[in-house]
Amino acid sequence: MRLLIKWLLSALALLAVAYVYTGVQVTTYTSALLAAAVIGFLNMFMRPVLVVLTLPVTIVTLGLFLFVINALLFWAASGLLSGFHVDGFVAALIGSLLYSILGLIIESALGGLFAKH
Repeated sequence: MRLLIKWLLSALALLAVAYVYTGVQVTTYTSALLAAAVIGFLNMFMRPVLVVLTLPVTIVTLGLFLFVINALLFWAASGLLSGFHVDGFVAALIGSLLYSILGLIIESALGGLFAKH
């Protein structure tokens, strides 16, 4: 149940990013649902591999290179879907930052909602 709610809220977060920032476009809520799922899968499977492969650069940049990895995955998701478009790398960087901030808010809210008492 928690995963389903997180997915729906992540799609809403993606629509919010598209509404606030013009560098990211989402055509429909269905596109947002698909994009949220693709971003989630990329973050689950590709992100750990990229983090390990770029570990020396990440260490030298004191972790700031992780923002680049997030932006690349966000941009890659837009390349895989037709209803989700990101204008370029800078737009992907800004969009992924906004999406990550909203994701943290969602995680925080769901953590309190589904906390075991």
